Amino acid sequence: MTQGIEPKDTEHKNDPQTNVADNECLADNDNEHKDKQSNDESEDSHDQEDSDIQATENLEDEDFPEEFSDEDKESIKKVASDDNLSQAKSYASILVEQVIHAKETFDRSLGSLFTSAFTAGLEIGISFFMILAAFALLSGLLPSEYAIVLSSLLYPIGFIIVVIGQSLLFTEQTSLLSLPVLNKIEPLSKLLRLWGIVIAGNIIGGCIFAALMIGLGIKMQLFSAADVDTYAHHVLDYEWWIIFGSSTLAGWMMGVAAWLVTSARDTLSRIVLVALITGSIGFLGLHHSIVGNIEVFAALIYGSSVSLLSYLTFLLVVLVGNTVGGVVFVAVLKNRTFLFEIEKVKEQAADEKSNNIMRINARRP
Repeated sequence: MTQGIEPKDTEHKNDPQTNVADNECLADNDNEHKDKQSNDESEDSHDQEDSDIQATENLEDEDFPEEFSDEDKESIKKVASDDNLSQAKSYASILVEQVIHAKETFDRSLGSLFTSAFTAGLEIGISFFMILAAFALLSGLLPSEYAIVLSSLLYPIGFIIVVIGQSLLFTEQTSLLSLPVLNKIEPLSKLLRLWGIVIAGNIIGGCIFAALMIGLGIKMQLFSAADVDTYAHHVLDYEWWIIFGSSTLAGWMMGVAAWLVTSARDTLSRIVLVALITGSIGFLGLHHSIVGNIEVFAALIYGSSVSLLSYLTFLLVVLVGNTVGGVVFVAVLKNRTFLFEIEKVKEQAADEKSNNIMRINARRP
């Protein structure tokens, strides 16, 4: 039986036409497999792109609040259309997306809002923990003012965690949450209540981080109580109006950061933008209410030169300054620019409608 099989196999192997056919079949199968793999990869890539593109590109009527008229909906759809991935998002697309996200935040439960804000307060403390450790290390090698500046370059760490993790941080959300109120979608009272919840969650989370983690760092000898005191006075030793002006600029920059994060199409770009903006805030020594809360509260607990009154006064001034910077210089101005653009589209639509009517009347006998 073996002898009967061998000639058949030999004949098959030695037949050039059979070998060519087999090779063509294998090549076809291989090409088919590669094409399928390529198609799968292309589909995955498109799915990823689709997941990164926000809902402003295919707005439907149900995406808008009921308060919007049909004319406003059509105008916003026109100015917010943004389907070219090779270009930056349009101005209107960014603002409409922020309004939609802000409206979603307004619709969240109070427990969800507080938990998210509390988490942000804890996470932002990581920045201060790293800064203190770096400051303690550098202060033995450099003058104190240089050590503070260099250690402040670690400022973005906590912000990156908060922004990419989508926790609720007051300064980042200040301008964003005011947009539905500016557009008369939500009442001011609801905005103030929401701000109160976010601020309370951020401050409580930050105070708990300061009480536990800063104490842990001191026990681990990563830094000392004197380092905590020194860094607190780095932000405290100014007149109140200087702190207010500094916090206003910081609030403005955080509002710009929220705007730029929305404009970015991928996570890496968002990380870079957050690092650049918040790193600049840290480098310049500007006053940020949530990080500043941890800085001064830690000195209140573990230091010896910060009083409760100075802590509360500082916190109040910085909160007001951050709010003014975020709302006035970002939300109000950018929203007003958007409204001007909407009015222009409405005028163009009205002119086009009028011209069409005139052409139709001219054709009538």
